[in-house]
Amino acid sequence: MLTCIKNKKMKTREVVKIVKGTSQVDGAGVHLVRVFGYRDNRGFDPFLMLDAFDSSNPDDYVKGFPWHPHRGIETVTYLISGRIDHEDSLGNKGTINAGGCQWMTAGSGILHQEMPIASQRMLGAQLWVNLPQKDKMTEPAYRDITAEMIPVITDENGEIRIISGSYNGTDGAMQADFVKVLYLDVTVYPGKTMHISTEEGSNLFTYIVEGEGKFGEKETEITSRSAILFDNGTQVKINAGENGLRLFLLSGNSLHEPIAWGGPIVMNTREELNEAFEELENGTFIKHKPAGEV
Repeated sequence: MLTCIKNKKMKTREVVKIVKGTSQVDGAGVHLVRVFGYRDNRGFDPFLMLDAFDSSNPDDYVKGFPWHPHRGIETVTYLISGRIDHEDSLGNKGTINAGGCQWMTAGSGILHQEMPIASQRMLGAQLWVNLPQKDKMTEPAYRDITAEMIPVITDENGEIRIISGSYNGTDGAMQADFVKVLYLDVTVYPGKTMHISTEEGSNLFTYIVEGEGKFGEKETEITSRSAILFDNGTQVKINAGENGLRLFLLSGNSLHEPIAWGGPIVMNTREELNEAFEELENGTFIKHKPAGEV
């Protein structure tokens, strides 16, 4: 069953913030919607940024994201449709295909590039998850998650793909090592209602990819391409509209740590941020080399 078992102890989360984001061009010329980021991510801790993309025009994205650095965060790229080729300074190469995900831990520092390939439709999102201060300089790593690795549970109300974390006793494709993120790809069938159980105390938001619906006992109406931040509680109530809806649901415990953010690098202090950029200049940014290289 997808829906949680309702009882007197259940508290439904209500909507506290709705963010639509802005259209931007990033990388070498990729058109996307920055749903939230540097200037408007208040309340989303431990999540730093969400970029959503949806285009049937390859000119919007094929120039991609050539080589660039990251430190202090994890990037999570999930595709509903399309294809993205990628490689990094550890010598890893791979492809994110439809229904797949790449979970990259930048840690102490990594260089990588992501190059979308012309497709009938490029639809997905990239999420940035902050790393705790004690783990900022951890060894970089990444995981490729294929569509076949992601468990899907269904009932008469819809279906849920569990990318990370666990839901109602079913483990997702991976368990995050640092911030324990629950990442669900949720489809609610037209006119149906779904109650999704959530961990009390976790910070939770959803992003509506397609469709519209009403959320919470107050039945706040939300349309597609909106991020919704919720208050605390043990369940999320979703009523789908006549066309149904598809959304990403993400939750994790807030870090409550200071943030010093400079482009692709997120640290805790200005001094750490300045040090990172100095290392980029003098060639000492990369702390770990590809396997087998001295």
